[in-house]
Amino acid sequence: MTMRIVCLVIGYIFGLFQTSYILGRMHGIDIRDYGSGNAGTTNMLRTMGTKAGLITFFCDVLKTIAAVIVCLAIFYRRDVNPEMLQIIKIYASAGTILGHNFPFYLGFRGGKGIACTAGWIITMDPYMVLIGLIVFFGIFFTTHYVSLGSLTLYITFLIEVIVMGALRLGYFRNITAAGAIECDIVTAIFCGMALYRHRANIVRLIQHTEKKTYLSKKNRTA
Repeated sequence: MTMRIVCLVIGYIFGLFQTSYILGRMHGIDIRDYGSGNAGTTNMLRTMGTKAGLITFFCDVLKTIAAVIVCLAIFYRRDVNPEMLQIIKIYASAGTILGHNFPFYLGFRGGKGIACTAGWIITMDPYMVLIGLIVFFGIFFTTHYVSLGSLTLYITFLIEVIVMGALRLGYFRNITAAGAIECDIVTAIFCGMALYRHRANIVRLIQHTEKKTYLSKKNRTA
């Protein structure tokens, strides 16, 4: 339990690096006062353009990966249970998402954690990365709804974790039944959080009023 808490705390600290907020301040604005009010990639794309959006995305992905690497470096031992190495990845990533979504120094007003989740997926299994890329970009380039692509990515991720854990495939090949269930629960909690934080987007998608996002032009939305 102590290891899990430490990983959550380390992840939270990494998550506090608010890329969009920092970039916005460098340009004299608080990104949370513009567009959707969200401190994340999509709002940066719409408010400050493609370059700023991509920088935000990649930095938010990298901070999750960095948190995982640090936690693995701290807890890695030759005699460590292989299952625990995977559990470490889960909790370090979860902590990063919490820090990104709820930064204490910004009044707990952060982003929605999708880019951080992409970093989480990257640390887990290459097949998950491939499927995630196909799912997200397939939906985004077809509909131009970032929110729909993000939500579908998260739901697909949860399904992958459950199925691969049950069948002991890939990332889960060295994990026990109890460990697989723990991964299922943690992933389900964060999937639920993502759905909740996108609740306004879900309503707009149902009502066909959600804004579309394009990469070709700054501020080009429909």
